[in-house]
Order: sequence, then structure tokens, then C-alpha cells
Amino acid sequence: MKHIAVIGAGTMGHGIAQVAALAGYQSTLTDAVPDALPAALERVRANLDGGVRRGKLTAEEMQAALDRFRTVTAVDEAVRDADLVVEAVIEDLDVKRALFRELHALTQPSCILATNTSSLSVGAIAEASGRPARVLGMHFFNPVHIMKLVELVVHEGTAPATLDAVRAVAVRLHKVPITVKDRPGFASSRLGIALGLEAMRMVEEGVASAADIDTAMKLGYGHPMGPLEVSDLVGLDVRLAIAEYLERALDDTRFAPPAILRRKVKAGELGKKSGRGFHEWPIQSS
Repeated sequence: MKHIAVIGAGTMGHGIAQVAALAGYQSTLTDAVPDALPAALERVRANLDGGVRRGKLTAEEMQAALDRFRTVTAVDEAVRDADLVVEAVIEDLDVKRALFRELHALTQPSCILATNTSSLSVGAIAEASGRPARVLGMHFFNPVHIMKLVELVVHEGTAPATLDAVRAVAVRLHKVPITVKDRPGFASSRLGIALGLEAMRMVEEGVASAADIDTAMKLGYGHPMGPLEVSDLVGLDVRLAIAEYLERALDDTRFAPPAILRRKVKAGELGKKSGRGFHEWPIQSS
């Protein structure tokens, strides 16, 4: 593996491309919206610069990573000679399947295709690719350059060699990979959503405030962040969509979104990105 291409320059995509460049891979980032690329590059620069200021990186390591990192507007140019393509586009099954059909024609036959989906069926995405044996899930966590976990999601057709190759990549990225089967919500999203939804119901019932519920989980159970803080960070609109999907896919009312979540999303209270969710968040200037 020498070249990793990332499709989607949003919160997850630019972070994946950043850690790939820092680990020594040639890293190419592309997005369907060309204007997203300069902003993504600036975020990568800011993240790396922060690492230098904190003593985590040297200035030379930062420059070397930037030298290996590039952005391009055309998908075919981004993936043409890639050894691994990581998809990090909108969480929509039809969109992802259409992209994987396109990637089959644009990439080398040996190229591995990975999806960063947090809950959708990897098997359904792989089926559209024309090479299901070389497809798996590679679910990173936000912020990618800090969070250590990556879920490797294998569907029934994933070849063992594909899993081995991507596990080696994850380790080189300084991540801790876990392997899970392709089931709705995988491991992390299913558990995280269950905890987050129950915390929301407790707020709704007046059991305790959002701040106190989060404090209980941080100080009582050692969680680095409370379930409502995590929900705000992920985005309440994203949490709502995943909960609705899991309720349908698992036919389980435990994942039915509580009314308070629907109200907040309808009101535009989406969490950190909007400045308000279950907590208040300062809006970062661009």
C-alpha cells in the first residue's frame, strides 16, 4: 500500500486523509463540491500545526505530511492509481452504492474499497461495487486525528486478505482496529445510540439535567464524554437518522427516537455545529 484516496472532504474525510499522509502514505482527497477542498486543506494545516505546538509533531514531520497530501477535484484522477479508496460521503445508501459502482470502473482491479459508514449495510454497498471480496467497512471516529478506534466491518463476501491488508493500514495509521460483522449499527453505533437515546429519555422525563447525566457517566463510569455531549458532537440530525434506521433494520422499538430528539432537530438545535443541542456550544469562526 502506497496511495490512499479519500472521497468526501467533510469532517471525517479530511481527517482520514490527514492521518494517511502523516503515516507516510500518498494521500489524495476529493469532493463533489470543489469549494470544500480549500477549507479541508486549511483544517488539515490547522490540525497539524496544533500538533506541532503541543509537541506531538516536529515541523519537519508536518511539512512531510503536507508534501504527501493533495486535493483534486476529479474523482477519476484521485483514485486512478490508489491502492485503497475510503469513501466518506453523505450517509445515504443509494448515494454510496452509486459511488461504488462508479469506483469499479475507475480504480485498478487490485484496489480495495472501504466505506466509512457508521451504520449502513456494508454488504449492500459492496454488492454494487463489482468486487465485493475487496470491500469492507472502515469506520473512523471523530475527530479522526485524535480518536484511536477504527471498526473494520466485514460482510459475508469480504476476503480474509482484504481484512488483513486494511488491518495493517489501520495499525500504521496508529489506530486500534476491531473487527465486527456487518449488522445494523455494527458495535459502536448500536451501543452508542442505545446509551444516547436512553439519556435523552431521562432528560425528557425530568430524571436529571443533561449536564448531570453526562457527569454521571464521566465520573461514575469513566467515560471521557457523556452520552449527550457525544450526541451533540456527532450531530442530533445524524443521531436521529441512525436511530430511525436501526429501529427499522432491527425491528426494535428500543431505537425509536424520543420526542425530544425530534423536536430539537426540527428546531435546528443540532448540537455543536449549530451552537445548541442538549448543551450550549460556542460557534467557531471560519
